[in-house]
Amino acid sequence: MAERDAQVATLTEEVAALTGQVAKLTELLNRNSKNSHLPPSSDGPGSGSRDGKAARNKRKSERKRGGQKGHRGSHRELLPIERVDIFVDLFPEVCLGCARGLPRVVDAAACRYQQLDLRDHRPCLTEWRRHEVQCEHCGTWTRAAYDRAKIPSSAFGPCLTATVALLTGAYHLSRRKTQRLLSELFGITVSLGAVSAMELRASDALQSAHAEALREVQYAEVKHTDATTWTRAGKLMSLWTIASRAATVYRIFADGCRETIEPMFGALIGFLVSDRATVFGFWTMALRQVCHAHLLRKYVGFSERDGPAGDIGRELLQLTSLMFEYWHGFKEGALTRQELQYWIRPVQRDIERALQRGVTADIARLSGSCANILAHRKALWTFVAHDGVEPTNNHAELELRDFVLWRKRSFGSQSQRGERFAERVMTAVRTARKQGKPVLDFLVRSVAAHVAGTPAPPLIDAGASA
Repeated sequence: MAERDAQVATLTEEVAALTGQVAKLTELLNRNSKNSHLPPSSDGPGSGSRDGKAARNKRKSERKRGGQKGHRGSHRELLPIERVDIFVDLFPEVCLGCARGLPRVVDAAACRYQQLDLRDHRPCLTEWRRHEVQCEHCGTWTRAAYDRAKIPSSAFGPCLTATVALLTGAYHLSRRKTQRLLSELFGITVSLGAVSAMELRASDALQSAHAEALREVQYAEVKHTDATTWTRAGKLMSLWTIASRAATVYRIFADGCRETIEPMFGALIGFLVSDRATVFGFWTMALRQVCHAHLLRKYVGFSERDGPAGDIGRELLQLTSLMFEYWHGFKEGALTRQELQYWIRPVQRDIERALQRGVTADIARLSGSCANILAHRKALWTFVAHDGVEPTNNHAELELRDFVLWRKRSFGSQSQRGERFAERVMTAVRTARKQGKPVLDFLVRSVAAHVAGTPAPPLIDAGASA
């Protein structure tokens, strides 16, 4: 009898262990970008909604694609007169009343139609000639001296260099596609080595712009930060961004350790919006805002489990949804800051109580997460009291999106020089767009200033961050 009881106890333990293992594997199998930290690109086909089965069973709409009947539609507005290059005036030949000829009189209220097109896309080639002249008196032939100040050292001008940098560094075309595009669009033939050389020249020209943007985000009152992976010749690297309202900065490091990235943040000034990564331990907790979108995905994962874990997850999910509802009401002007604080206060209390119950429940893969979230209690509600602070880190995640797609297409960079080019071009382009500057014009002026040895144009206008 004792032997049978021991055997039953052993089997019971094995069943419990296997049940826990199955639950863990099932949870891992069901992970996606909606209930974990995984990126959306990791989701498989048909996972566009939280309930893929419900999406597949949804009744297909009988409406046709496009604008529906009664839809007002949208139309392109006419450009101002000063933008028009060619005018074509059309006059009636005869009067509709008496059939007599009509004079050509300009009508101030004429019906206007416009067509925008591309013409004369031809390269502009400049040639410098050092002539040799014979002296009339002594017969000596003298050739003009080679003047570096007058004759450029590169075969490619600032505009072409900036265009190549924009195509490869901002629109992420491969060098071969850039080479083909220049040939097909402009009739310009360049080698792959020349494309690489123009990238290097643009990178050097944008070094000061990158430093300027970095100073801007370091002293910004509110900044968002996030990281993802990058590769250099197959070696795993760490790509970071810091983004404020006025600027966005990118840096690529050998790793994402605290000692490596901390100098990028400079002095501990302003509020930092981020996730709960331990690497941000150097920032004062009271001046941080933890991303509630990350927490929401964590709660979705909890809610999909059985038993008490699912109950706690669904409660946290409901409370967080209510919190976002109040926040959106505040953003839309339906609530004042004082009203937001009043309505959020009981939600904050209930969320923290639910998290505390999760800690005391001692549930695997839940209690530890709840304890970690509570450890960031001071950084959960900064957005409620301070202007400019958002409850999510969507800003930084969106700023990284283009870089992630670039990495997937090109597998990163092949050298440190390539990393500096990627950092500087992307920083200059994203910041220039935030500043409302014409991107190509800024790149051209930066390259021209670098070639001439003059100060680089400012990337950030005075008072832009105010």
